[in-house]
Amino acid sequence: QAQLQESGPGLVNPSQTLSLTCSVSGGSITTNGYYWSWIRQPPGKGLEWIGRIRYSGDTYVSPSLKSRTSISRDTSKNQFTLQLTSVTPEDTAVYYCFRYNELRYADYWGQGTQVTVSS
Repeated sequence: QAQLQESGPGLVNPSQTLSLTCSVSGGSITTNGYYWSWIRQPPGKGLEWIGRIRYSGDTYVSPSLKSRTSISRDTSKNQFTLQLTSVTPEDTAVYYCFRYNELRYADYWGQGTQVTVSS
């Protein structure tokens, strides 16, 4: 059974870069058939999907965030990372990492981490 844990700064200054890491245990991020993804929920709003990195290493990012977002991985540490540049207060949210399979079924989630963008 996989376990995911987000880590990163809880407070980021506007215009800076937000970096979050999702550490995975109980399963390899290179295992065929799985996608490792980021999603966020701003206060009082619904979930917004950010992007994913596939077991093969290729990535896909939501078009609405593509210009500011990159997702990468470190297979030696079994981690994947989200970087969001030029953040604004509108990027304030709880950020979650999760795993889903080729049937688009999400089975394991991190507990979420609050990120606030403020000076």
